[in-house]
Amino acid sequence: MTHSIAEDWVARFADEVIEAAKDREEGKPIVCASGLSPSGPIHLGNLREVMTPHLVADEIRRRGHDVVHILSWDDFDRFRKVPAGIEGVDDSWAEHIGRPLTSVPPPPGSPYGSWGEHFKAAMAASLEELGVQYRGISQTEMYTSGAYVEQVLLAMRERNHIDGVLGKYRTKIASEENDEDGEGATGYYPYRPYCSVCNRDTTTVTAYDDETTELTYTCSYGHGATVLLREHRHGKLVWKVDWPMRWAYEGVHFEPSGVDHSSPGSSYVVGTQLVAEVFGAKAPIGPMYAFVAIAGQAKMSSSRGGVPTPADALTVMEAPLLRWLYSRRRPNQAFKVAFDDEIQRMYDEWDTLGRKVADGTAAPADAAAYHRAIGTAAGPLPVTPRPLPYRMLASVADITVGDPAQMLRILTDIDPANPIVTLDEARPRLDCAVRWVTTYVPDESRTHVRAEPDAELLASLDDEQKASLVLLADRLDDQWSLEGLTSLVYGVPKIRLGLPMDTKPTPELKVAQREFFSLLYRLLVSRESGPRLPTLLLSLGADRVRTLVGA
Repeated sequence: MTHSIAEDWVARFADEVIEAAKDREEGKPIVCASGLSPSGPIHLGNLREVMTPHLVADEIRRRGHDVVHILSWDDFDRFRKVPAGIEGVDDSWAEHIGRPLTSVPPPPGSPYGSWGEHFKAAMAASLEELGVQYRGISQTEMYTSGAYVEQVLLAMRERNHIDGVLGKYRTKIASEENDEDGEGATGYYPYRPYCSVCNRDTTTVTAYDDETTELTYTCSYGHGATVLLREHRHGKLVWKVDWPMRWAYEGVHFEPSGVDHSSPGSSYVVGTQLVAEVFGAKAPIGPMYAFVAIAGQAKMSSSRGGVPTPADALTVMEAPLLRWLYSRRRPNQAFKVAFDDEIQRMYDEWDTLGRKVADGTAAPADAAAYHRAIGTAAGPLPVTPRPLPYRMLASVADITVGDPAQMLRILTDIDPANPIVTLDEARPRLDCAVRWVTTYVPDESRTHVRAEPDAELLASLDDEQKASLVLLADRLDDQWSLEGLTSLVYGVPKIRLGLPMDTKPTPELKVAQREFFSLLYRLLVSRESGPRLPTLLLSLGADRVRTLVGA
């Protein structure tokens, strides 16, 4: 059942952003922003950080406004921990904890020069497939080029004011979070240098002179140095100051954040105060977005490893479907991405919506979410020419073990009046279904067709059951299409009960049909259930069906 969207949230935010951006400088674009840290695999929860502003920016662009979606790659962040589940990465990477992500070696075999570049590249490839246009900004490049020097010096001059704002929210006991906002035993400093010797941020600023910008720091590994901050290029503002600084620097009008950034004292709440009082700019419109879950998994964390990424999703679902999962739900609504059997129901819902949009019966907000999923202001995304039902394609892939010749034979028979001539007509959806079956369907759930008839079961059948099987076998050739076989398997029990073929289901008829279906499954795949029978029959071919049912 399709759940109608209560409102067109994208259009509403686009209205708000356009209004908020009216006072921007002449010739400057409206700015929507995202930020991602390539600290490990960038997962489907992180994708909401990008899709929310992408959809809003794209709506603004469709309306003819100059808009840019900037994506800050937080690749100058510290390497916090060694993620689990990354092939070839072991505890030896712990040596790099505290170093910038762009200074940490990549996983073994990577063509990229650093940890940050490796995980950034994987996400960038997925965003291209999803049709997301953005301007990427490397925070390593920004800080090391000196782009933020004036902002860093300003924050250091205003450190007492910043400390006062942050102090309202700090916990009374010492904590890692307090330390990470710049508070330390030697006073408050919003800038943290990376050590010039060991390249870690386990540093403590011990002195700073506003006039000369001379900064002295020590390192927990026994190093230390005195530098001129106006010339220093190897450190960064602490996050709660860095974020509002960037809002001001880039002139951001819209940037969402996760629920963990929206609680009292969190980065967004503090940032809205600091951006005005320290950096002289307005805070962006910043809706909170809820978490994205995977069926059967807890909240995603890239540091835990093993969580599905957009690339994982795009192996088993087409880009428009994945876009739709994010466009159909308001940002503050949590949702799940299915990699289990639910993916088939999800595709059914998507196809149903497509038909409603085509015939004009879809609710306006549902239609808007659909159109935002299938294309952008730059044009439509690639589609499958013949989008056959995903569950049917999965069944065909399952039964044929992905054999292309067998799949083409079956798909050609689905609609003899308009046959599929080449598998390319069913791609990329077919390829997605094949990968889903081979990757996510456990072996015990796969369909294993009997090699030989079940002689014992056939010998135990009563006359009524035998007559039903003969009736099925006799009419196979005349009904050899998906529609015909569907009518046949539901119709055999009707005929045996002496009922017309157009009889509506009754309790008695439903029982007879269930018993007949169960018998066919036991004879064909030695189970009580399996793929939809019409698809299964098409897959096996008429002769093999007749052999296995003993008729």
